[in-house]
Amino acid sequence: MSRFTLPPLGYPFDALEPNIDERTMRIHYLKHHQTYINHLNAALERHPELMEKSLTELLSDLRAIPEDIRTDVRNNGGGHYNHSLLWKILTPGGSNRPVGLLKQAIDRELNGYDSFRAVFSRAAAEQFGSGWAWLVVDEDDRLQVTRMANQDNPVMVGKTPILGIDVWEHAYYLKYQNRRAEYIDHFIPLINWDVVAGKYEQVLKQFS
Repeated sequence: MSRFTLPPLGYPFDALEPNIDERTMRIHYLKHHQTYINHLNAALERHPELMEKSLTELLSDLRAIPEDIRTDVRNNGGGHYNHSLLWKILTPGGSNRPVGLLKQAIDRELNGYDSFRAVFSRAAAEQFGSGWAWLVVDEDDRLQVTRMANQDNPVMVGKTPILGIDVWEHAYYLKYQNRRAEYIDHFIPLINWDVVAGKYEQVLKQFS
């Protein structure tokens, strides 16, 4: 029987200063993300047969999850998946603009980087309450920008996320208070587009 664990962050908590402060990163990673994992494992212990499934398998068919733990898996499994992706795409270094096949796709399908940035920022700013904005690959291998509430994840609706921004208040409130738009503006320069491009190419290979 396997249990989900907190993935290594891979860089110091202060590596994203000044855009994301060290205290927020420490609390976000050690407290919030770990709590999602703890609650997910506790739910799955009630149905041990599910412990061998991957996170993607669990989230992509929530109707197959027993009703008594379905909400727990949705919320906490989503939280674990979303944050695991978030830490990767914030890895310091790499390109600060889209590259390779991803750049071509953004130019072709989203009218270029500047247009993507405006649409992505607006999706994040306009998400009411807690949630995420996403860059996803849809069922036809096309890019889309979308947003979802709480810890819901595009995997739950048949899409593959390659980039996400957390707009829960815990992601930014210590530094930015209610200034979500400012947080979004400071988040985007941190995106490691080499990581995002790699995820995009993995999706294309998976379904080719």
